Amino acid sequence: MRFRGNNQFASAVVGLVLGLLCAVEAAKVNKHKPWIETTYHGIVTENDDKVLLDPPLIALDKDAPLRYAESFEVTLTEEGEICGFRIHGQNVPFEAVVLDKSTGEGVIRAKDKLDCELQKEHIFTIQAYDCGEGPDGANMKKSHKATVHIQVNDINEYSPVFKEKSYKATVIEGKKYDSILKVEAVDADCSFQFSQICNYEIVTPDVPFTIDKEGFIKNTEKLSYGKERMYKLTITAYDCGKNRASEDVLVKISVKPTCKPSWQGFSKRIEYEPGTGSLALFPSMHLETCDEPITSIRASIELETNHIGKGCDRDTYSEKSLHKLCGASSGTVELLPAPSSSTNWTVGLPTDNGHDSDQVFEFNGTQAIKVPNGMVSTSLKEPFTISVWMRHGPGVHEKEAILCNSDKTDMNRHHYALYIHNCRLIFLLRQEPSETENYKPAEFHWKLDQVCDKEWHHYVLNVEFPTVSLFVDGTTFEPFLVTEDYPMHASKIETQLTIGACWQGGNARMAQFFRGNLAGLIIRSGKLENKKVIDCLYTCKEGLDVQLPEEVASAVKVEFNPNQSSLTVEGDDIDAFDKVMQHISYLNSRQFPTPGIRHLRVSTTVKCFNEESCVAVPDAEGYVMVLQPEEPKISLSGIDHFARSAAEFESQEGVTLFPELRIVSTITREVEADTESEAAEGADDDPTVQETVVSEEIMHNLDTCEVTVLGDELDGEHESLEVDTSQLQQHALEMSSSNMGLVISGVNTMANYEQVLHLIRYKNWHTEALFDRKFKLVCSELNGRYISNEFKVEVNVIHTANPVEHANAMVQPNFINPVHHASVDLSGHNLVNAHQASVVPSAATIVIVVCVSFLVFMIILGVFRIRAAHQRTMRDQENGKENEMDWDDSALTITVNPMETYEDQHSSEEEEEEEEESEEGEEEDDITSAESESSEEEEGGEPEDQQGASRQQQLEWDDSTLTY
Repeated sequence: MRFRGNNQFASAVVGLVLGLLCAVEAAKVNKHKPWIETTYHGIVTENDDKVLLDPPLIALDKDAPLRYAESFEVTLTEEGEICGFRIHGQNVPFEAVVLDKSTGEGVIRAKDKLDCELQKEHIFTIQAYDCGEGPDGANMKKSHKATVHIQVNDINEYSPVFKEKSYKATVIEGKKYDSILKVEAVDADCSFQFSQICNYEIVTPDVPFTIDKEGFIKNTEKLSYGKERMYKLTITAYDCGKNRASEDVLVKISVKPTCKPSWQGFSKRIEYEPGTGSLALFPSMHLETCDEPITSIRASIELETNHIGKGCDRDTYSEKSLHKLCGASSGTVELLPAPSSSTNWTVGLPTDNGHDSDQVFEFNGTQAIKVPNGMVSTSLKEPFTISVWMRHGPGVHEKEAILCNSDKTDMNRHHYALYIHNCRLIFLLRQEPSETENYKPAEFHWKLDQVCDKEWHHYVLNVEFPTVSLFVDGTTFEPFLVTEDYPMHASKIETQLTIGACWQGGNARMAQFFRGNLAGLIIRSGKLENKKVIDCLYTCKEGLDVQLPEEVASAVKVEFNPNQSSLTVEGDDIDAFDKVMQHISYLNSRQFPTPGIRHLRVSTTVKCFNEESCVAVPDAEGYVMVLQPEEPKISLSGIDHFARSAAEFESQEGVTLFPELRIVSTITREVEADTESEAAEGADDDPTVQETVVSEEIMHNLDTCEVTVLGDELDGEHESLEVDTSQLQQHALEMSSSNMGLVISGVNTMANYEQVLHLIRYKNWHTEALFDRKFKLVCSELNGRYISNEFKVEVNVIHTANPVEHANAMVQPNFINPVHHASVDLSGHNLVNAHQASVVPSAATIVIVVCVSFLVFMIILGVFRIRAAHQRTMRDQENGKENEMDWDDSALTITVNPMETYEDQHSSEEEEEEEEESEEGEEEDDITSAESESSEEEEGGEPEDQQGASRQQQLEWDDSTLTY
């Protein structure tokens, strides 16, 4: 029974296994095809490879096992799994990838970077296939083909580009346009959003134009050809993705003028370089008449120079110098000179200091100056001249005195005066007491617009009683009223000459103050100014000029005003008129003109056949810019420190202060570097270098040189500064002196000033207590506009007395060369006639005697010691030792007491030693050329054995390091 039961159990197990094996075999059979959707739609971006599909890519297969069954046998089966997808189509840039074989899930992705601009949409078919039967994939099944539509989404990768590289248009001035031109840009992006131009913009700021979204440009205001002839606009574009154009485009809009009569080709700014002569003002100018029938043209050209100096550019020398340059006779007294040590009564007046323009003085109604007594000695019985520059505006109704000579004390009588009252110029001239008490002309009245127009004018009064002539800016004016009066009563009261007011002697105060500007006030006694001198004083150094071409000289008429600041041109031939205008030039003859602006104005009047339709030509305005001239640097140089004996100071000739003075003027300018200097200097990017150029003396003058004493003022009782007056007269120079020094004035060359300054001598008759004197020299040009350096000179006094013998005590040691080192030339301190001057203390000063005596004692003691050492050295030489020493005195400093020297007479032993040392010194090269020349000049043909002693006494020392 047990056995039978066991057999039955075994049979059941075997049957079950066989059944399972049969079931497994049945499951391995691939009966069904995979299944996918029939149509797919996808989206992919240009910069991405992943495609978003709708519906998702999933393949199904009925042969697939129950994935979620729990039996082990089901999970082991592989039939029905999806092994892949296959894409059908030509050059399809996509691939399909299975993500999960068991579920059939997959994706489509781009194989390469997609470009929407090349192809916006891709269509292809796709097919799924399973894994087949068995491990070798036999009996593989494929699904049907599904259609896939993929759209490529655009990114904004391209910027707008304009169709044209530039745009041009022309408009007529004075008109507003709805559209001037259209600009157009395109965008290469494939999508509508990114390929459309949404906006245009004008980048150039502040232009009278606007642009709309379509690219149409129009003007926002009426354009003017005179304001701008061409507008250059920079335009950019933006696509709807806000990408800006890769390159902006240039739009040129030319403005065409409407025909208006006017001057064409006129430059508003003309630069004038000093020293270049005449400069054409309108080289390309012509008159546009718009084909109107013109019968005549009249143009007035005005050069405004009222703000320059005294109405225009003139030489700024002193008024006295200008009178001389213009040929006036001598005897001129300058009442408003530039302040200096000798002319100091104008120190308190405000002035422009003479820089760049004429020196003028301002009177504000509270200031006046007194002219020192003796400056003017005018006899009213003789002719005399008053000349002045004046600028005066409408003022109060009181009298304003320019020049007034009145009683100094007790009374308020005015002897003669020049004053202004209610814009009238009045000259008062009271006659001195006479035997006959008759009425005589006393006041001369001129009613002039120039007196109160706030402009500079030149006034000259020629007085030759009983007539008075007035010249204003070179033009003669007759008085409209002359009043008479009795002569003054006899009086012994002195008079006071004042400027800017009248001195009331009875009240001891000033009255009738002047309000305005004055310059160049002079009085000349005894001589009348002729018309030629007056015109010369008034003539400007700048103005207009024209050189008429021969072919048009007869067709055009040209007229100038007296100072050539304006001219008129008249003619009826337009071509000839244009040629004349093109030859009008500006000229400034000053070497150092006043820089600044000179305004120009061209006013034109045109006449036509039909006067009702005659054209009107607007004024043309511009300016001449006179550039800053290259300023000269005046340098004074020479011997600035020397010594002379007291006898020379007390001699008739005195001591020359500036024997080797040199005056040089230099100008530093920027010039282009030459090829050689560039090659030598190497890599220098700066094309200019600084170069100093010496001015030619003939082209450069001086007008003043002032010698001032430093320290105590000159004491006229025992010292003076003198100069040869004949030389001054020969060079037409003048000299004024005071206790502070002397001033040489007059316009002349630097060479002539050098000659005169070489002759200045200093004398002193009492030199006992004088040891040194210091002086300062300063020269200037153009009334102080250019000033030299301060050249200071110090001269020392060498006091002399009877010689004192010192036996053998002054013998020099043998190792100091008396020939070459006792006569050291030290910078200009020359002891003249030293062989006659054995220096001992002066008897005038006890202190000096004591000090020098002590010094002599110390020297004697030192010399004895040196003598003893020298004798020991000589004994060593006799024993065969080296007896020659090479002395290096390159660092030796010898200090020589100017109060001490050596005796002419020495012992024979000293002479032999000095001669021996002198021979040794000839082998050395220490002696300077200056020492050699000094020795040769003073010794002449003396025997060689006397040269040592002579040079020893002719000592020269350098006290540049000494302090006094």
